Amino acid sequence: MSRDEQEKTRNKYYNEAIRYMDNAKATLKHANKRDGFYQDKKYVKTACGTAYNGVLLALDGYLVLHGVDVEKKKSRKSIRYYEELIAGFDKKMLKYLNNAYEILHLWGYYDGISDSRVVAAGFDTAYNIIEKIKPASA
Repeated sequence: MSRDEQEKTRNKYYNEAIRYMDNAKATLKHANKRDGFYQDKKYVKTACGTAYNGVLLALDGYLVLHGVDVEKKKSRKSIRYYEELIAGFDKKMLKYLNNAYEILHLWGYYDGISDSRVVAAGFDTAYNIIEKIKPASA
């Protein structure tokens, strides 16, 4: 992949992942935070689900940059799919992935965790992953 193609790939996936994160943050504002806890689980679940989807987009971009044809897999990609591929490239990224999965997907999306510090940690992890594909122009 040429440098120009890499930059186009980075722009495509990075911009879309950031758009998801912006939407997630806007949704989270509706969850009514009081004394460090969110009051409305519906918005927490929606925001965490959206943020996690942003993470998956960033991971797809990361894999494309490492030569993986993510479009080849037609069925839904599981967490195991990402873990196996990421483990071959970057152990630190694998830790970020596992944290994002647990915090955003399991605790946030499924459970609607109300502790704002936990949700913030999930969002921080998401941004750490997205930063890995940040284009030079951003």
